Amino acid sequence: MSNTQKSIVGGMTVLSIVGLICKIVGALYRIPLAWLIGDEGMGTYQLVFPTYNMLLTISSAGLPVAISRMVSFSLAKDDPRNARRIFRIALWMLTALGFLSMILMIVMSPSLAVRSGDVSTQPGFVAIAPALLLVCIMSALRGFMQGQQNMVPTAISQLIEQVGKVFVALPLAYFGMKISVAYAAAGVLLGTSIAEGAALVFMIVTYRRKKAAFDALAQNPDEEVIGGKTLLKRLLNLSIPITLGACIVPIAGFIDSGLLLNRLVDAGIERTEALGLYGRYSGYVLTLINVPTALATAIAMSLVPSISSAMARGDGKQMRRQSALGLQLSFVVGLPCSIGMSMLSRHLLDLIYHFNTPEALDVTANLLSLSSLTIVLFTVVQSTSGILQGLRKQRIPMYTLMLGVAVKVFLNYTLIGMPQINIYGAPIASITCYTLSMVPNLYYVHKYTGMKPDVWNVAGRPALATAGMAAVLFVSMKLLPCHGVWTLIQVMIGVAAYAGFAVLTGAVDKEILAPILRRFRRKTAPKKGE
Repeated sequence: MSNTQKSIVGGMTVLSIVGLICKIVGALYRIPLAWLIGDEGMGTYQLVFPTYNMLLTISSAGLPVAISRMVSFSLAKDDPRNARRIFRIALWMLTALGFLSMILMIVMSPSLAVRSGDVSTQPGFVAIAPALLLVCIMSALRGFMQGQQNMVPTAISQLIEQVGKVFVALPLAYFGMKISVAYAAAGVLLGTSIAEGAALVFMIVTYRRKKAAFDALAQNPDEEVIGGKTLLKRLLNLSIPITLGACIVPIAGFIDSGLLLNRLVDAGIERTEALGLYGRYSGYVLTLINVPTALATAIAMSLVPSISSAMARGDGKQMRRQSALGLQLSFVVGLPCSIGMSMLSRHLLDLIYHFNTPEALDVTANLLSLSSLTIVLFTVVQSTSGILQGLRKQRIPMYTLMLGVAVKVFLNYTLIGMPQINIYGAPIASITCYTLSMVPNLYYVHKYTGMKPDVWNVAGRPALATAGMAAVLFVSMKLLPCHGVWTLIQVMIGVAAYAGFAVLTGAVDKEILAPILRRFRRKTAPKKGE
């Protein structure tokens, strides 16, 4: 395995492990949060978050990827001077965008609250606004580190974000609940801003510690200094299509935050009940779905700089191998997560969350079982988007996702308003959305990399391993209890079964395992003198 491939799997391993920890912490953090603020409070919280996510994506999604790609491209040509200039220009741009987004959310908070359908959400919009500035600045630092194929600072800062929310947001929610549900939700959102501030401090300290080593990198004298206007133009050319593509899903979430609630009411559901139903879907189901999708994000983030670096060297063979590895990893990760979570949906929800009635648990479990199928689709979409961005074809995933989301919004409006379907229209729309995005992405990845389709190695072997896991899990669920700690045992049985079948079928081979085992040995090896 080449050093670049090692960096893909190694970087993905770091981000995946920490990403999973973050998502698990985030899911567990929802347990006491749901107890503190209830379904109605969760619904209020979720009405604010899509707007924040949309503004954050608009202001910061594209530039970190562009920084990562341009920095890795420059370093591949031994040109740290221009890599440093790229970072400085992008940092100023992100700071300005973050500041404008923060002010915009604060000033427009009354209008945003009215638009959400619940005027009591206004304090929440104000509370989370500072996070827009903090995350934008942090995104520049993360992109710079990722361009050096160093994923550890990003991973640790993500962990600080999640842990910070637990220790800050929950107490603020508790005290806010003494005033009202709206202030409890605002307390949670304020906790997010404070946690982002702590993560930013870590990234600044890390950057300053590593600055001397970066400054010591050898400069290729044949590389000329690129003008500031030229770098700015390149950054914008790269980041704008990526930003537009990344904005599509958050914009759809922003639309859904008002659409879903209103369409549930149109379907004949009483407004308070509809708010609780929306809160369980967006707060419980989507939170669990987002746990394994951390792996998809890790794969995509590792692919962009490595493929860009291969392009800078003109190494087409290496680029194809990296792309094939990324696709294989997306199916290796996505398929078992989709099927396993779908099978254990009711038991996971019963273990993690509190439900007032058995009917509420049944509906939420059905939603999770259906929504879990989006995991593998989303994972492949993320990986193919990362490959295409690394190939400088960032407009393609933007267009394919735009198509999928347009259909998603239409289906949400149509299906959720039908009394016989109502909230189940949301996961149906999501499955359709990512399928429509995935198929053309796969076509264009093969077209522009020159890879020959290898369905058996990329998807067939993981599918066979997943089928074996599902069979073992089905039998174990019949023989063993599925409640309390037994649910965790069932999860471990599923993981162990998939690991075994993945090795037996060749879904996971030495190329994937070697960097992971090497990293583990480094962590566990005794230090000198011990």
